[in-house]
Amino acid sequence: MSGTATTSATLQSAKMKKDESFLGKLGGTLARKKKSKEVSDLHEEGKNAINAPMLPPGTDIHPEDTLMEENAERIMLDPTSRGNLKFKDLLKVLIDWINSELEEDRIIVKDLEEDCYDGQVLQKLFEQLSGRKLNVAEVTQSEIGQKQKLQTVLESVNELLRPHGWTIEWSVDSIHSKNLVAIVYLLVALAMHFQAPIRLPEHVSVHVVVVKKREGILQTALVTKELTSTTEMMLGRFERDAFDTLLDHAPDKLNVVKTSLITFVNKHLNKLNLEVNELETQFADGVYLVLLMGLLEDYFVPLYNFFLTPESFEQKVHNVAFAFELMQDGGLKKPKARPEDVVNLNLKSTLRVLYNLFTNYKNSD
Repeated sequence: MSGTATTSATLQSAKMKKDESFLGKLGGTLARKKKSKEVSDLHEEGKNAINAPMLPPGTDIHPEDTLMEENAERIMLDPTSRGNLKFKDLLKVLIDWINSELEEDRIIVKDLEEDCYDGQVLQKLFEQLSGRKLNVAEVTQSEIGQKQKLQTVLESVNELLRPHGWTIEWSVDSIHSKNLVAIVYLLVALAMHFQAPIRLPEHVSVHVVVVKKREGILQTALVTKELTSTTEMMLGRFERDAFDTLLDHAPDKLNVVKTSLITFVNKHLNKLNLEVNELETQFADGVYLVLLMGLLEDYFVPLYNFFLTPESFEQKVHNVAFAFELMQDGGLKKPKARPEDVVNLNLKSTLRVLYNLFTNYKNSD
């Protein structure tokens, strides 16, 4: 019995040593793998630190950036620019404008990035502004379908804007990837081209982070993008009229022009026992503009169509906008000025409107 017990104890002891040896080896292997992983992670961390220097605080390099093709680049809005008050004001003005234009389509935009990237809103907006129907599917869920729609919409937009000197700061990929800067560039261009009845904040600039891949290394740079300049400079992209030329080349004749315009409008307004002495202020509420159009076209304008004694800014804008409609009904081009500019006593805008009437009706009795 004692011999058997001794043999059993010896075998058990040997087995325990074998197990300990196996666990030791296993532990060593796991330790080596863990250490290897730590080294790999450290290497990757160092690589990222080298590849992405000087990034603004709060900016993240996305995992897909490391997979970018050689010479490719990606643009991101610097987080600090999102809090820029003028930029936020610009976004609000654009959103309100889109919602006003697409009210009949029952489309409500709340976020430009989330609501414009698939092309649906941009399609409806372009169709509304241009009066053209685009040959695209109404609803597209797939990424391919969305990009095809965007391609059609942007081709039409670019075809319209490029001859007027607009730099194309957007693309199918940038819009679809929800690049807010590209979306805003596009909307500002459309608003200015179609002379939207809105006032865009002037001198709005933002910072963007540009990530490029060169020789396998990610390079970053902080760049300033100007989204709007002055209203006059932006309107200058359009075809200039004779009034622009007059002001540019003969500003000393401005008083002569004003005198001629006063004589012209009084020739007609005197028929209603009305008289103008100050062009800057007396056309600002739109009443004289409406009455003048009725006299020039020889019809009576029903009083219920406009506010004879406007009190609010909105009522004055209504009057001026209504006068603009009467001008277009009379065969004139849509005025370059905006109703809001006339109401806000913008002399150049008021003179441009009156000069346009003068050149078309100067020989009428």
